[in-house]
Amino acid sequence: MILQEGKAKLRLDKPVFYNPVQEFNRDLTYDCFLRFIQRILCVMVHNLKIVLKGDSVRILDALSATGLRALRFAQEVEHVDFVLANDFSENAVQIIKDHIVLNGLENKVIANFGDAIETMMNHRSINKRFHAVDLDPYGSASIFLDSAVQCVAENGILMVTCTDMAVLCGNTPETCYNKYGSTTVRMKCCHELALRILLRSIDSHANRYSRYVEPLLSISVDFYIRVFVRVHTGARMAKESGTKVGNVLVCSGCHSMEITPILRKAKDEISLKFCASVVRQTLMGAENKCIHCGSSVHQAGPIYIGPIHSRPFVKLSYSIENTPEEERLGTHNRLLGVLTNVSEELDVPLYYEHDQLFNVVKCSVPKLIAVKSAILNAGYKVSGSHCNPRALKTDAPTSFLWDIYINRQKSVEFVKSILWEIKFGLFRSEVNFQLHPKATFQTKTDQMVRFQCNKGKNWGPKAKAKGSINSTYASFYVKKKIPEDSVE
Repeated sequence: MILQEGKAKLRLDKPVFYNPVQEFNRDLTYDCFLRFIQRILCVMVHNLKIVLKGDSVRILDALSATGLRALRFAQEVEHVDFVLANDFSENAVQIIKDHIVLNGLENKVIANFGDAIETMMNHRSINKRFHAVDLDPYGSASIFLDSAVQCVAENGILMVTCTDMAVLCGNTPETCYNKYGSTTVRMKCCHELALRILLRSIDSHANRYSRYVEPLLSISVDFYIRVFVRVHTGARMAKESGTKVGNVLVCSGCHSMEITPILRKAKDEISLKFCASVVRQTLMGAENKCIHCGSSVHQAGPIYIGPIHSRPFVKLSYSIENTPEEERLGTHNRLLGVLTNVSEELDVPLYYEHDQLFNVVKCSVPKLIAVKSAILNAGYKVSGSHCNPRALKTDAPTSFLWDIYINRQKSVEFVKSILWEIKFGLFRSEVNFQLHPKATFQTKTDQMVRFQCNKGKNWGPKAKAKGSINSTYASFYVKKKIPEDSVE
């Protein structure tokens, strides 16, 4: 059976890991990398007075499986010198070689049998580094991050997928700490929290080598998260990474949140210095309880608290809108919707879930547009999030949000709700629910595909490929069972 995705052809008559659900992931990767090569990398090289001549871009597909990503990179992206398709399965490498021949890419794609970490470590020297590294493992990418940030060329792009969402979203905070160096709590905004945990982990690994990352695009879709970051070198800028990291305080009762940065910059007459942040949190009172409802407050983090998207880069990627119909990718409509949704997001860490806050005050849930209008009418900013259709991302203080819900509830008896415990005075702020013209966003008015519905059975991650798990070269070598009659 021959399958075609983009310009690449695959033969699926042999056992190897392939998930058709990940087509959106691969289309997004192609689109982002294409814009990166065409607009960003070429401009960067030109500024350094080094002009791209012919094919000079080196790409690593570290966990290649079928080789599909490598095949698409080689055929659909310009200026590619070669793509190294690496895998630690002997069966997978043989299938990659067959696919290379099938697509006629013997001069563009190199199949390599080896450990991904070892392969990346062998390309740490400046003249061997890759302009792009793609990590799409089964589960967590944590063990690959240290070697990945070392083998990416200066101003190159690192693309990372993680599918261990149960770990990143708060089910096992101890495992999350072991893998990513951060702890989690169960929150409605757990998917954005997962993105920020991953970004902080990547940046932390880069900082050890006087490098730092610039997030270009970070998304949470389906059953995984995916980040695209540029890797830069510079000891001075790497020091500023600490100012982009913070912890999250979360109330277990009313779900109020607050971000507390770890470091801050302090200027004097002579130089710029970094020092520990002064704790100015407003969520906890004298008894270390939530000032709004008196419940316990938990801490998550550290997380990345800087922007997780680059507006210029997202705008470049959004140019797929003008792609001729015959050249459009298989998931074109969803790509357009997600990128538009991302472009509308505020650069504010985390978000609340609209109906969750109304449930706290035991009130019927109004339309989201009414709450957004109230926030906008008060002079604050508000947006949704691509992570959650009910997300409420705003720079308004939590106290004002509670004023909105109290005003909405003022005609209803709420003695039995947690609101009875809220200590601040009622109706401190005037709340205007009149429809605001900016409360409706383009993705909504144009009815774009923003949140994919599950299609059919077995929607989600597939079972891990068996491949050559018993390869004698594998670090996870599994001994074959010895028959009892052969034991002396």
